[in-house]
Amino acid sequence: MEISLVIKVVLMGIVEGLTEFLPISSTGHLILAGSLLDFTGEKVKVFEIVIQAGAMLAVCWEYRVRIFSVLLNFRRDIAARRFVVNLTVAFLPAVVLGLIFGKAIKQYLFAPVPVALAFIIGALVILVVERRNRRIVRPRVDEVDDMSALDALKVGLAQCFALIPGTSRSGASIIGAMAFGLSRRAATEFSFFLAIPTLFGATVYSLYKERALLSATDLPMFGLGAFAAFVSAFLCVRWLLRFISTHDFTVFAWYRIVFGVLVLVSASTGWVSWAG
Repeated sequence: MEISLVIKVVLMGIVEGLTEFLPISSTGHLILAGSLLDFTGEKVKVFEIVIQAGAMLAVCWEYRVRIFSVLLNFRRDIAARRFVVNLTVAFLPAVVLGLIFGKAIKQYLFAPVPVALAFIIGALVILVVERRNRRIVRPRVDEVDDMSALDALKVGLAQCFALIPGTSRSGASIIGAMAFGLSRRAATEFSFFLAIPTLFGATVYSLYKERALLSATDLPMFGLGAFAAFVSAFLCVRWLLRFISTHDFTVFAWYRIVFGVLVLVSASTGWVSWAG
């Protein structure tokens, strides 16, 4: 690969890793970064989805002990089975709705105004949920293992809002979980775990669907981008777990509002192409 391509691929991977697990929409940031770097096109769209696998692997590594424990004890441990069932229940709604409405969403909602509105409305939801949570002495669900299948379904339905560009998968699942009574840490951790099947499924589906665009020569680009996403996501996950122990998500809400305005300004001036 040319050095210029290497730099673009690494930067895009870093952007993906840093934004995937924060409630600020990785998609919006990747569109902006791609436009600034002149890194666009049909193959790049597949690249942006595939490098999510690198971010997913960062979660797998961070929680490797928990994941191996669940896999090893699945047959004999009720808690391990309940954990897998909850992830499955939470994962399915986005799959079903994504397959049904995916094309329509891309056709009608991938435009500056809907994206900006998703950023700003999402910010307002964060502010409302955080304000409400300040009045709650103790959350209803303090740990991921305390979740019921109904809790998981509610979080899965909340994650479906992330099908709207600019909403943020992590933002929808974390803030949705908090609104339904999960503690901030339990909501964040379950969102991390839910990212594993969600991002893996999106990667496999995208590779299959767009296989005609790809060739063996694309492997270095995809591999390097995924590795950059893995490293940056790993650092981000570690940082976020420390951050939420002493802070709420309000700062991300204000960031979303600023970014939403940036979307509108950049689109109206032609600085960034947000369509498609």
